[in-house]
Amino acid sequence: MAARTGAEETALGYEQARDELIEVVRRLEAGGTTLEESLALWERGEELAKVCRHWLEGARARLDASLAAERAEEGEDSPGVE
Repeated sequence: MAARTGAEETALGYEQARDELIEVVRRLEAGGTTLEESLALWERGEELAKVCRHWLEGARARLDASLAAERAEEGEDSPGVE
């Protein structure tokens, strides 16, 4: 399993990272790998999980910003209560 640079990791899309992570987990669960191979798979899985987490946190931030902007717009459109 080839190591990837940070730039390659950030270029990896969420779906690609998720699919590769699923494959890594499948291989680990299937067994039959050496200790060294298992450790390399585990490390790759950790890297992929970080990529997925990064994408999901970014998506959450975008959703939160959109919802906050929507609430602010609704507040501006609503007449003030006195």
